[in-house]
Amino acid sequence: MITSWNMTAIQNIRIEDYDYELPDDRIAKFPLAQRDHSKLLVRKDGRISHTTFDHLNEYLPEGTLLVFNNTRVIQARMIFPKGTGARIEIFCLEPKDPADYALSFAQNKSCTWLCMVGNSKRWKSGKLQNEQGISAERIESYGDTHLIRFEWDNPDITFADILESCGELPIPPYLNRKTEESDKETYQTVYSKINGSVAAPTAGLHFSEAVLNSLNNKTITLEELTLHVGAGTFKPVKSEIIGEHEMHTECIAVRKSTIEQLLHKKGQVFAVGTTSVRTLESLYYIGVMMENDPDIPMDHLTVNQWAPYEKENNRLSVEQSLGNVLQYLEKRKEDVLIAHTQIMIVPGYDFKIISGIITNFHQPKSTLLLLISAFLEGKWKEVYDYAMKNDFRFLSYGDSSILF
Repeated sequence: MITSWNMTAIQNIRIEDYDYELPDDRIAKFPLAQRDHSKLLVRKDGRISHTTFDHLNEYLPEGTLLVFNNTRVIQARMIFPKGTGARIEIFCLEPKDPADYALSFAQNKSCTWLCMVGNSKRWKSGKLQNEQGISAERIESYGDTHLIRFEWDNPDITFADILESCGELPIPPYLNRKTEESDKETYQTVYSKINGSVAAPTAGLHFSEAVLNSLNNKTITLEELTLHVGAGTFKPVKSEIIGEHEMHTECIAVRKSTIEQLLHKKGQVFAVGTTSVRTLESLYYIGVMMENDPDIPMDHLTVNQWAPYEKENNRLSVEQSLGNVLQYLEKRKEDVLIAHTQIMIVPGYDFKIISGIITNFHQPKSTLLLLISAFLEGKWKEVYDYAMKNDFRFLSYGDSSILF
């Protein structure tokens, strides 16, 4: 086991050690007809078994605080034709002007987003315009991302309307198929609310209204937070060691009442999905930032990917750290904490908030698999071997697991 304070050892983790063979026929290209009929691997106290997801309530302990990511996937991919016949694909990642998601979606004249551009070599300059009269202009480029300004003439149409009518739901590239009409429903969680993600928090895709009701009947507390999933979630680790991989940054929002519940339910917190894990664990380091600077502006609250592995950032108790966050919000009369996180959870990480995870089966050599290995103290292969031998379906539309 890597010690939490050995930064060099952590950054020298070889991604090759987190590889496994994933045949194409084990990748679920479509979901099951009924969400909650997917398989559920149960790993508790080192023992592994399986059932189906509609039996989840039998495995969550009484009094559990179950935390969901309520983000909703937007139809972020738009096609702009050129007069030459070329098709330029613009994939909206996050708003920049205005930078607030809700404000950007409400714009009725123009807005600027950070985007990825497909076939970008065919778009050297000038504005593009699609059939609906929406124009796109490239303002600046940053490597493989670009600042794109969108404009339109109809003040009765918001940018949210534009994405709804012109955009395409961006299903994961590893599905190797085009988006179908059914994906608009099946690639959203039943509890999705807040527009902003370009990928679904897929652990939540298995939940049905029936499963949620069964949890309510067992005195399990349900709480929500928001992390808008970026395209970086699909970004492969191309470096040989993890220290050379730059983690993507994502926007998070957590209500004050949820943080109060986290304190009340300490030691009983289960996260639905790796996005919820990253958000919850980031709260601790945000509280540490506030300990160092109680007046830090909210828009400066960004958790660096290596912050968890610095000894000085782990000196507070969970109660002290979350207490700092609550005091910060109370002082500013704010009900919601909005911040950003780049947190990278790898073997050697010391979990502060969560006691269990509900999650899907992730790509080989991915940061998500590193997170699972961190939680299982390196024993991820046992879980994945079991899933392979028992015909589990993998990745976004695949089966699920509960780990504790």
